[in-house]
Amino acid sequence: MNNITLKQMGMNDRLIESAGEYSGLYAGRVVSQYKDSYRVMTEKAALMAEVSGRLRHGAAGPADFPAVGDFVMLDRESDAGGHAIIHHVLPRKSAFIRKAAGTAQEEQVVASNIDTVFICMAMNKDFNLRRLERYLAIGWDSGAAPVVVLTKSDLCENPADRLAEAESTAIGADVVMTTALDGVGFEAAMPYMRPGQTVAFIGSSGVGKSTLINGLAGAEIFATGGLRSDDKGRHTTTRRELILLPGGAMVIDTPGMRELGVESADLDRAFADIETLAEDCRFRDCTHTNEPGCAVLCAVEKGALDADRFASYQKLKKEAGYEGLSSRQIEAKKLERMFGSVGGMKNARRFLKDNDKRRKR
Repeated sequence: MNNITLKQMGMNDRLIESAGEYSGLYAGRVVSQYKDSYRVMTEKAALMAEVSGRLRHGAAGPADFPAVGDFVMLDRESDAGGHAIIHHVLPRKSAFIRKAAGTAQEEQVVASNIDTVFICMAMNKDFNLRRLERYLAIGWDSGAAPVVVLTKSDLCENPADRLAEAESTAIGADVVMTTALDGVGFEAAMPYMRPGQTVAFIGSSGVGKSTLINGLAGAEIFATGGLRSDDKGRHTTTRRELILLPGGAMVIDTPGMRELGVESADLDRAFADIETLAEDCRFRDCTHTNEPGCAVLCAVEKGALDADRFASYQKLKKEAGYEGLSSRQIEAKKLERMFGSVGGMKNARRFLKDNDKRRKR
């Protein structure tokens, strides 16, 4: 990873401008995380680093510490003189967040600054539309663009039907099919692997994430496993790591992505069809439970909206703590959670503006 520019690392102009505000420090990107240290790549070297005492003591919680994918400011850019010191974490353009271990309140960033998230699902035993809805809600909320990658199409008896089901569920997201047959079949995912872009992979263990990464890289980067006879995956990735591929794209595969909760979920995007129906509800603050004139409940009764999909929406809404709230109240709660301790509504407006620009490209 030596001799790589900041833009090749994935830094955009706004991040480069932010880095320029710290005189005497050097920018780098966290590529792996250990117990109390990090491996960071700079423009000159890959080096070990640890956080400064000031950053450690000023952190309000785990989310304030560096995570894989973060851009950070260091006191050096080479590995001479021992471990580098991380003094600042630059603003994140996207982040996957989960509840930190041992607490019901604190949040931990699993991976950050991701452009595209590949939601991987095998087309044979693992195929589950309700799970797909869950991952899509998490993917949209992160700020990254979700792409559904259906793996093992060569092991599916009816791939066209499965593809159609996934497309009808993943509203607003691209859906592609891949196969590991004879080591080929990854071409459908290649357009998303552009230089300077970062792609994360989420999905059940054993669905082919590592096989897909190896195929895209053209090399055996991660060990591969498979689904066990009980349809549970074998864990083949043991720690978070960002990998630079030969073509210039970067990928993150981490076991922590399996444990993401729906406390951070964008139900508006994952269930855009329900939100569209809700525009015709009699009351603007309709919760789609028992209100008269509810267009969503009416669509379920008439069969225009699949009952299982609506039940999944209600379940995820409850898990995310949004039960009984209107769309407007849900959005306010999300913004408060995401930005309440890091600059409030000013950062929220900038985040939403940047997201809209990325999604219109």
